[in-house]
Amino acid sequence: MTSAPLSALPFSLIATDLDGTLLRAGDTVSARSYAALATARAAGAQHIIVTGRPVPQVRHVLDSLGYTGLAVCGQGAQVYDAARGSLLHSVEMDRELAEVALGKIEAEIGEVYAAVDQEGVHAAMLMGPGYRMPHPHLPTVRVPGRADLWAAPINKVLLQHPELDDDELTRVARGVVGHLVNVTMAGEHTVELQPTGVSKASGLALAAGLLGVGPAQTIAFGDMPNDVPMFAWAAYGVAMANAHRELVAVADEVTLSNEQDGIAVVLERLFG
Repeated sequence: MTSAPLSALPFSLIATDLDGTLLRAGDTVSARSYAALATARAAGAQHIIVTGRPVPQVRHVLDSLGYTGLAVCGQGAQVYDAARGSLLHSVEMDRELAEVALGKIEAEIGEVYAAVDQEGVHAAMLMGPGYRMPHPHLPTVRVPGRADLWAAPINKVLLQHPELDDDELTRVARGVVGHLVNVTMAGEHTVELQPTGVSKASGLALAAGLLGVGPAQTIAFGDMPNDVPMFAWAAYGVAMANAHRELVAVADEVTLSNEQDGIAVVLERLFG
């Protein structure tokens, strides 16, 4: 089968978030979504995963997809070559700055529960006292105290509050430390701090450049506020029916939910 020239394609790069977007419950990809992506690739388009998860928490998904391309992980901090099992790019977060940011947030709203994603392909997610992992099937390490979170290099900090909801925690954290770090909401009970300038857009821009593709040729799919920068970068943004209202507000289109194969519905229309 001869691939169509890139200029003839509706989009030559398909960027998909994972949780709440491409993945169904249990970290699975439906047969329909898998087939729709395969059809798009056969037409000449490239698929790139852009996820908030760090590499160690996404490798099993990549393996199940037979994915051998580049993946943007860690909320844009990492560009991972799945075929070689190596990082092409990684941004470390200053641990002293992270600790200062947490202190400022706690001075405003009281104790927060914190976790960190350590840096590297085989690194761990460390959870401090009180922190609850929203995805209990993923590997984590419980540590006894806050100081243990800073034992090795990290790429982000994850926050939870015993009383405030995700939207309010994000709003407060941005107001207090938004000038020091990037604050984003990545999912339920998942508010994150990262180095300034790091986002899904920054990671996708880097990976797309390596693939020789620009924003004008990119369609992006997502469901949470951390996908807003990616939608701003890409030519066309598609929010899932289950998406957060902040993402829906900036989307070019709203498709069906992740459980209803919303990505497949759009790709079948474009590449069918």
